Amino acid sequence: MAVEPQHERIKNEYDEIIAQLSNPELVSELDKFEALSRKKNKLEKIIAKYDELSALDRKIEESNAILRAPEDAELTALAKQELKDGKEEKACIEAGLKKLLLEKDGREGAPAPDAIIIEIRAGVGGEEAALFAVDLFNMYAKFAQSRGWKQKLLNSSATEIGGYKEIVFEVAGRGTWEILRHEGGVHRVQRIPKTEKGGRVHTSTCSVVVLLKPKKAQLQIRPDDLRIETFRASGPGGQYVNRRESAVRITHIPSGISVASQTERSQLQNKENAMTILEARLLTRLRAEEEERLAGARKSQAGQSKRAEKIRTYNFPQDRVTDHRLKKSWHNIDNIMAGKLDLIAKAVKNGENPAGY
Repeated sequence: MAVEPQHERIKNEYDEIIAQLSNPELVSELDKFEALSRKKNKLEKIIAKYDELSALDRKIEESNAILRAPEDAELTALAKQELKDGKEEKACIEAGLKKLLLEKDGREGAPAPDAIIIEIRAGVGGEEAALFAVDLFNMYAKFAQSRGWKQKLLNSSATEIGGYKEIVFEVAGRGTWEILRHEGGVHRVQRIPKTEKGGRVHTSTCSVVVLLKPKKAQLQIRPDDLRIETFRASGPGGQYVNRRESAVRITHIPSGISVASQTERSQLQNKENAMTILEARLLTRLRAEEEERLAGARKSQAGQSKRAEKIRTYNFPQDRVTDHRLKKSWHNIDNIMAGKLDLIAKAVKNGENPAGY
């Protein structure tokens, strides 16, 4: 087995990676840092195998030297045995080395796990819209749970009877953006509210916004561009009022974007949550501005109009969910609201929706 040239090349590659990992600025590029660390660990195993082979080749050469000049029968017999054992051991090490060289990191070439921010806001319909916001949140939360995605509540504003005026949460995992990015738009519900005594069907709406969470170092926000304010968190009926000013509001002065978080008791955690929402909104605005610059204002405005359109209706009396972009309906609405979104998500993901969504 030709060891030396490849051994030397891999050692050089290893040294280059060590030099890159020594750069303190690399810590801010988490994906790159993790990829280089995995590569370093793999190369260390390969180099160790090469070192074993080199040491074994020296032992084999020593045994061959003894056999070429036999002087002691006992020593010759020992050399023959060592030569036999050495060749068997070398074959095992070479097989292990070959496997390492061909082995691919399961994460190499695979897309990095996404993290998205989902914002749900009650629209037309008052308290019924706020209750529908709860249903949508539970639907997405259960869908995320079924796929093994992590979730984190970032902010919420509750109503007196347990609805949500607004709820913002993060979902992280492989494929989140690809699968849920098309959920943004107006969602409409048609059903008989619990508070309706006459049995009439009401129509209410919620808006859903799906934002891609920026990766580290993707956005550079200057501290001087932020105005950070604290206030007392509040909840329905005052029962969750926090006596300390733990809630946080952050305003990005250049863009005018303002966000808040009050779900945590810790002011620091609320600040981190608010920054997460702010970064996602800023990234979305920057991407929209870039699209407008490249494609022209007309295309950008058309895209914004589409995102504001009614995309889906949840009709409880008829046990039907209709996606208006696909012009397609599904039944068994209770299962869908329980997080069984796979069929709808698959339909959108497979491109059955009109261009532009």
